[in-house]
Amino acid sequence: MHLKDVEMKLVCELIRNTRKSDRELAKLIGVSQPTVSRIRARLEKEGVISYTGVPDLRKLGFQIIAVTFGNSRSGHHSEAIAAKTKAFVDDHANLIFVSSGRGFNSDRIVISVHKSYSDYAEYVRQIRAEWEGFMNMTDSFLISLNSDNILRPISLKYIADCLEKEGLSKKPAANSH
Repeated sequence: MHLKDVEMKLVCELIRNTRKSDRELAKLIGVSQPTVSRIRARLEKEGVISYTGVPDLRKLGFQIIAVTFGNSRSGHHSEAIAAKTKAFVDDHANLIFVSSGRGFNSDRIVISVHKSYSDYAEYVRQIRAEWEGFMNMTDSFLISLNSDNILRPISLKYIADCLEKEGLSKKPAANSH
């Protein structure tokens, strides 16, 4: 989907702060308040933007973010496995991203949050117990939220900065056909 410059500016401002009024947004991006309201409503309806808060996980009691890689065993890509996967994801609210993909000798990735290392160990035990025979868990990368070495905390505002800096709102190149 290609967004016009004014639409991309609005998206970037909403990523930075969803609590701004349409009047404030209009002033920031240089259009009228009714224009902002109309564009915002359309972008919401189309699912381009949605609203959630991004909490400080550490302040909520989480100590670990785990990035876990897995590999499905060949021959296990049925509808039953898809249903089992959906049920597992639905039963584990601490899973904040789950997807298939490729890399690190894996075809699955899960990003999860945990209150403690023992909570993480229980999560790994559950994965191994429920998915033995279907999946191999290859490895996890654990991030301590208590570390002094977090150079950039989780925040989606960086996406807005990236969109503006990289000029992703620019029109795509015309077809040479």
